[in-house]
Amino acid sequence: MSELPNCPACNSAYTYDDGLQYVCPECGNEWSKTGEMEAEAESVVRDANGNPLVDGDTVTVIKDLKVKGSSSVVKVGTRVKNIRLVDGDHDIDCKVDGIGPMKLKSQFVKKA
Repeated sequence: MSELPNCPACNSAYTYDDGLQYVCPECGNEWSKTGEMEAEAESVVRDANGNPLVDGDTVTVIKDLKVKGSSSVVKVGTRVKNIRLVDGDHDIDCKVDGIGPMKLKSQFVKKA
């Protein structure tokens, strides 16, 4: 008989298979059997055009972006070199010439 995984929420060993997902009868948690593969697929960061981004790419800003706490603006067409992808609400860590270190959202850039 195959081993079923413990519940990720409460670590209960009494999980059962329910078609395409696992269910925990103790806490009621349900999770997908392919949860690991979905998490990997979600970790792909894409630009405004849907192209995948990787560390070290060069991107171009597609919208004027106000810099929080400053009167500066990152203008449309600004090229940002050597980006670094991070987890969180802002996907990209970078250094913008003339402004300094910034965090950008991938939806406002396109791959150059």
